[in-house]
Amino acid sequence: MADQSDVENALTAIVANALYPAGTESPSVTGNTCRVYRGFPAAPALASDLAAGVSHVTVLASGAIKNVTRYPRVWQTVAPVAASLAVQVIAASASFSGSCAVGQLAGVGVDGALFPYAVQANDTPATVASNLAALLRAAGWIVEYSGTTITVPAAAHFTARVVNGAGSLQEIKRQAQEFAISLWCPNPQNRDAAGPAIDEALAALSFIPLSDGSYARIIFAGSDVVDEAEDATLYKRELRYSAEYPTTLSQMTPAMLFGTAAFYADGNFVENLNA
Repeated sequence: MADQSDVENALTAIVANALYPAGTESPSVTGNTCRVYRGFPAAPALASDLAAGVSHVTVLASGAIKNVTRYPRVWQTVAPVAASLAVQVIAASASFSGSCAVGQLAGVGVDGALFPYAVQANDTPATVASNLAALLRAAGWIVEYSGTTITVPAAAHFTARVVNGAGSLQEIKRQAQEFAISLWCPNPQNRDAAGPAIDEALAALSFIPLSDGSYARIIFAGSDVVDEAEDATLYKRELRYSAEYPTTLSQMTPAMLFGTAAFYADGNFVENLNA
C-alpha cells in the first residue's frame, strides 16, 4: 500500500536525479554539494553547511490530507514492463547497467534488511545506485558509491535484485496532499540554479510511480522565495506540489524482488528467491 512516506521517497528521488543527473559521484547542476532528504533540516547542521557552501533540499508533506476517495473497489492488473535494467553482484558490491523504465524495482538486501527502490522516469543506472546508497546510509550503513556501483564493506550477507513490477492492486481509498520541496542555499546563484532544475523535472511529470506499483498524480501548487533578513547566509525557495495518491491492497506479485530468507545456527545464509 502507498503511504505519505512513499510519495516523499518518490519526490526525493526525482529531486536528487534533477540535481545529480549523472549520480552523486558527479558534480551537481549547481556546482556545489546538495544534500537531498526527507524531513526538516537540523539548525546546527544547516548553519554549518551553509557556511561551507553546501545546499540542503528537503521534501516534507505540508497541510492537511484531503479525502478524495471516489473510485469503485475493483482489482486491476499491473502489467510487467520489459526487462532492461540489470544488476551484477560480486561479494558485497552491486553494479547496475542497462536502461531504466517506470515499473521496475531495484533493491539490495544487507544482513536480512531489505531496501527496495521504485525506478523513476528520469532514472539511470547511476541514479538507481545513488538512491539505493542513500537508503542504506539513512539506515546507518557505510556505503562506498562509485558510478553505477555500490559497496557495503561491513555486510556479512549481501544481495541485489532487479525485477519488473507486476501483480494486481485494489484501491481502497484516495487522498490528496501538498508536499513542500524546500531549497536552503548559501547564495542566490545556487538557489537560482537548483530551483528551475527541480521545478522542470517535477512539472514534466503528470504521474509518478510508487513502490507498491500504483501512481500518484502531481500538480504544481505554488512557489515562494524567502530571503531572511536576520540571516544573510540563507537564501530559501519553496516549491509546492499537490499529490493525489491511492491506498491499495495487493493480491499477487508474479515478479518478487526478494523472497524468504533464513539464518542457520552454523552461520550459513539461505535465501529462497522468486524473481
